[in-house]
Amino acid sequence: MKRARALAGLAAIIALGAGPAATAQVAAPVADSGHTAWILAATALVLFMTLPGLALFYAGLVRSKNALSVMMHCVAIACLGSVLWLFGGYSLAFSGSNPIIGDLAKFGLPDVRGTVTGALPESVFFAFQMTFAIITPALIVGAYVERIKFGAVLLFSGLWLLLVYSPVCHWVWGGGWLVGLKVMDYAGGLVVHATAGVASLVAVAMLGPRDGFPKTVHPPHNPGMTMMGAGMLWVGWYGFNAGSALAADGAAGGALIATHMSAATAGLVWAVIEKLRFGRSSMVGVVTGVVAGLATVTPASGFVGPLGGVILGALASLVCFHAVDIVKHRFKLDDSLDVFAVHGVGGILGTLLVAFLASPLLGGAGYAEGMDAGRQFGVQALGVAAVCAWSAVASFAILLLCKITIGLRASPETIEDGLDMGSHGERAYQS
Repeated sequence: MKRARALAGLAAIIALGAGPAATAQVAAPVADSGHTAWILAATALVLFMTLPGLALFYAGLVRSKNALSVMMHCVAIACLGSVLWLFGGYSLAFSGSNPIIGDLAKFGLPDVRGTVTGALPESVFFAFQMTFAIITPALIVGAYVERIKFGAVLLFSGLWLLLVYSPVCHWVWGGGWLVGLKVMDYAGGLVVHATAGVASLVAVAMLGPRDGFPKTVHPPHNPGMTMMGAGMLWVGWYGFNAGSALAADGAAGGALIATHMSAATAGLVWAVIEKLRFGRSSMVGVVTGVVAGLATVTPASGFVGPLGGVILGALASLVCFHAVDIVKHRFKLDDSLDVFAVHGVGGILGTLLVAFLASPLLGGAGYAEGMDAGRQFGVQALGVAAVCAWSAVASFAILLLCKITIGLRASPETIEDGLDMGSHGERAYQS
């Protein structure tokens, strides 16, 4: 709710012209120091999710000869995404009144020191949103590890941020057409997880599987590293979801509790599923469940109560566990680190279920004026269909361009030697 009000404030400034002369016509808003301090901290937490959280989580899951390459992908995307967010991404997402895409009024953030949006300086809002723009293409890294060219990672990630992430961000949070329909996406079930998950499927379909897949699957080289990365993701997710309240208040606290309950429940349920199916529970399985719970609660975190978080966590593991099997064994798609099955499916699941779990009867925040569970579910389903379709089509076009120009797949020799040495001339471990 706070996020919506802050975005409405930003839209008002844009409507007046987004410049000093226009904003002078109304009383100048004043930033709240408490809210600003919290969002500065939340910004650091979300960046912490990518660096080093996601980098360690993914690196531990691949073979040792490719661990450094995964870290390199995350660092490079963080650098590239930051620059592109300043020079186009933020403006396309959060400026203008067009329902489909923003304009370039905020290109380069020309009025960084003078503008306030909601209760925050726009510079802080810009930085917070930048960390979301960084982690979203970085999530896709898990799908194509151990076989992609480094140049293709950069070209794909940069174009994808501008052509997929920024438009969808505008639709949902920046005053676009889904805002008008009253879609509910508190912290990125559509904007982050659905877009990245669908792009992952397209990427692995065009790139092809790792050698030996599906008969030969190498186990994670360092589950302990994966656990440490997952722990950092869990902590950082407090900034991701609670920070999306855009205020230091009860709404942020509620989002944090729902987030934590979902993650904890999902980890337990995944452990039980593994015990029933394999006779034992694994560390990698438990933390995968935790991440599934975090992804699933993301769109709903500020709209549901603690009970809603528990329900989402339990369903996250039940649904995502089976999605892993379906993607890899039925569809034979080598989504290497289960980006679609965990993030895509989880984000979509949470986006749909929030229509029911937001009910005050379950401790939720309720619905916008004129909405009920049925109408809200229709809007949520439309949002899922539109976002997934756009991500699929645009991702295919971007990957096709990459394939035609610089190529997607690393050479067989580079893959055999490992991307650490073949692409970067370094190794994560010295023998």
